[in-house]
Amino acid sequence: MSDIGVDNQEPLDPLLAKLDPEQRAAATSLLGPTCIIAGAGTGKTRTITHRIAYGISHGFYSANRVLALTYTNKAAAELRTRLRALGVGTVAARTFHAAALSQLEYFWPQFTGVRPPQVLDGKGRLLARLAEERKIKVDAAALRDLAAEIEWRKYSMLSLEQYAELKRKPPAGLSPTRMLELLAAYEDAKVAANQIDWEDVLLLTLGMLKSEPLALAHVQQQYRFFTVDEYQDISPLQHALLDVWLGDRSDLCVVGDPNQTIYSFTGATSSFLQTFESRYENATVLELVRNYRSSGQIVELANRLRSDKAPMGSGGLSPLQAQSGSGTAPRLQGFANAAEESSYIAHQVASLLQAGTKPRQIAILYRVNGQSEGIEAALASAKVPYELKGGVRFFQRPEIQAAVRAIGAEIAAKTDTPTHKAVERIARELGWSLRQPTDANTAAAEKWGSLNALLQILEEMPEDISLDDFYRELQERARSQHEPESAAVTLSTIHAAKGQEWDNVFIVGVNEGYLPISYAKTDAQVAEENRLFYVGVTRAKKQLMISWNGATSRFINLLRPANSQ
Repeated sequence: MSDIGVDNQEPLDPLLAKLDPEQRAAATSLLGPTCIIAGAGTGKTRTITHRIAYGISHGFYSANRVLALTYTNKAAAELRTRLRALGVGTVAARTFHAAALSQLEYFWPQFTGVRPPQVLDGKGRLLARLAEERKIKVDAAALRDLAAEIEWRKYSMLSLEQYAELKRKPPAGLSPTRMLELLAAYEDAKVAANQIDWEDVLLLTLGMLKSEPLALAHVQQQYRFFTVDEYQDISPLQHALLDVWLGDRSDLCVVGDPNQTIYSFTGATSSFLQTFESRYENATVLELVRNYRSSGQIVELANRLRSDKAPMGSGGLSPLQAQSGSGTAPRLQGFANAAEESSYIAHQVASLLQAGTKPRQIAILYRVNGQSEGIEAALASAKVPYELKGGVRFFQRPEIQAAVRAIGAEIAAKTDTPTHKAVERIARELGWSLRQPTDANTAAAEKWGSLNALLQILEEMPEDISLDDFYRELQERARSQHEPESAAVTLSTIHAAKGQEWDNVFIVGVNEGYLPISYAKTDAQVAEENRLFYVGVTRAKKQLMISWNGATSRFINLLRPANSQ
């Protein structure tokens, strides 16, 4: 392990100049196992990207031998964008699934002589058909729960027999027998159709690398230095694959926050993060605690929230230290019923918009998808534009698909029309105009917003970009699900909001039975609900309102000053 010292008497390297002392220490710990415990809003992405760039610029890494891993396409796209800005755009920054799929597609034909199985777009449609064939009644929520249970089993690396021995309570009201029947049918149907799901991608890549020494040697020769973002979210399956990629080497940097472990239902566990120092000899463990995101009052609230039900333990994180100064005190407010709460929130949002706040700087967060219905109705009544996170993805919207096809046709026609003029003409032909529709949340307004976002992507590109290059940029963004920001208020579950931030955040429906959720019975389950609440609170930068209707959540008491409880 090497920890590069920085002489305070010498001018700082430009790659270190904008880092705080803790970030700088992390960015200069270049070789050997390094664990960065990073609290919410402490600049973890800035730190790890500068660490990679600094290591390359000083000859410790070769850019083509670095692999930066994360869990969502958006996070991977953000890593790539920042690495490009630092002059190391050739570094591979991918999700675990994308990295594994690339290896599977490369090696599978070499060892089997055929193309690898096709990856399912999603589990829902197949599960719905299999349930119908067995006369099992399931709705959309049940299908999501079934898909989550499949993911949990595979991420936990359990066979069907091992899963059955656990005697977990099946989702969707199924009996254990029917649940196992459906799980077995799902696996058989995939095999029959020569299809795999995304968990299979990891499992097959892991099995292939373990059984094919030539493939393993190739991968280990290609990648030597590993960085793993959001390490608290890693599952046993992903960690097993990471171990195979590493082999007997230890040039691994991980960054994470045990207080933001909120995906245990998918098999994620913070145990790998919390035991890092004991698993890797001579490991360097560093903390980032300076919060640059939120006001002092919001940081104080967040620290208070995690002081009881979400203790950090021996490998824990020090309290967050606010760096953004003071702001508006967070508001806690109860309502008689959900309708009253929704109406009030919609009024507050409308007031913010009238005062000049941009819609994309406002988010309304809740525990489960079903809580959005009343909020949606209230916002529509107030003529507030909103976007439901988890709806139809940007590049799957009909108007965007039509625009991309039209751009491809324009390229094929080999016209000499400048890129900006060609794309604007296509957008106009599809329904865009300079004047934005006045009625929010209508089909016309949503279509206009999509096409306007497409034009905004173009505005971010160099002025002389060719139509070919813009077309390829759109294809890459579609593949990586790198979607533009919407000019609308965001509605999202807290789970889906992780990794994002807004100036103004409303956390609604903080009722007992929702947060914590009613089926959180054990201490561990309640602690995870507490961490989820913490994640929601730390999404807010300037203003935060927490509200409930009916039975107040037990977590509200954690937010009140000690002398008021």
